[in-house]
Amino acid sequence: MRDVLLRNRIVVSPMCQYSSTDGFANDWHLVHLGSRAVGGAALVFTEAAAVLEEGRISPDDLGIWKDAHVETLARIFHFVEAQGAVPGMQLAHAGRKASTSAPWKGGKPLGTNEGGWSPIHGPSPLPFAEGYQTPQELDRAAIIRVCEAYRQAARRALHAGAKVLEVHAAHGYLLHSFLSPLSNQRTDDYGGSFANRIRIVCAAVSAVRQVWPEKYPLFVRISSTDWTDGGWTVDEAVALAKELKSLGVDLIDCSSGGNVPKATIPTGPGYQVPFAKRIRREAEIATGAVGMITAPEQADQIVRLGQADLVLMAREFLRNPYWPLNAAPPLHQMISAPPQYGRAFQ
Repeated sequence: MRDVLLRNRIVVSPMCQYSSTDGFANDWHLVHLGSRAVGGAALVFTEAAAVLEEGRISPDDLGIWKDAHVETLARIFHFVEAQGAVPGMQLAHAGRKASTSAPWKGGKPLGTNEGGWSPIHGPSPLPFAEGYQTPQELDRAAIIRVCEAYRQAARRALHAGAKVLEVHAAHGYLLHSFLSPLSNQRTDDYGGSFANRIRIVCAAVSAVRQVWPEKYPLFVRISSTDWTDGGWTVDEAVALAKELKSLGVDLIDCSSGGNVPKATIPTGPGYQVPFAKRIRREAEIATGAVGMITAPEQADQIVRLGQADLVLMAREFLRNPYWPLNAAPPLHQMISAPPQYGRAFQ
């Protein structure tokens, strides 16, 4: 992809670890990400890294909002690359879903007396769900500030050694909340029509591409549908993908949902793969498939049938960091294990 060569088509999907202090990466992230690189993945993404401090999901999120974050990330990216994998980073802003606790701490909204913060931000003053803060509507100056934060985050990620970036515009976080009529009720240039609702996403992507080298790929993760009447649709996802391609995006990472708390989602193995297939075909852009992909034959079929160009895996990599090394023999493929582990995979 551009000047970056992936050794296979298996990607470690961004997975929140809720293990940072003040946004800094640490030894947990080194081992978590490094072990998946050792395990044979081609591209290893960090979890969502907040481009602004107030854009964290929780107080424990990884960050990229200040230059001081670069040093610890650089150590991790260097190790990942030394194992033959490509280091990647996902850039994010939690929007109206910010200021919550980690899942094992309850996953609930936090007040300022509990380590949370206020205000949080969104396209409109509509809380994500009962108990969440009502977000402060971003004005034009604040939108410009957010896009500049994405640009600066991309610059820092480059300095740290990342070779692929992904802009997070899915799962009900800030950029997705602008896309969906369920969360965006604005009447200015950032609301109403499709062209207006995608404006901030396009601006953020353009800001990133300004500083992200031409030789390196840029991905965007989207929710292909809200799974809710009156929300963001697959037709709109296709149209957005076409726009993003023209702005220098190389791949659409096709997830879904996350913008409303009680959507009915028909989950099952590979349930989001049809989104990747349709966007790939109709927008003529590379796509990534994600969601309940676990078996080697399943992942292999997705690529062989042209349903997606990359397969991103999350929970399966938590269960088995060495999934690619174990998956290769049944598919009659070869992935070289590190020499320290070679005797176990002969």
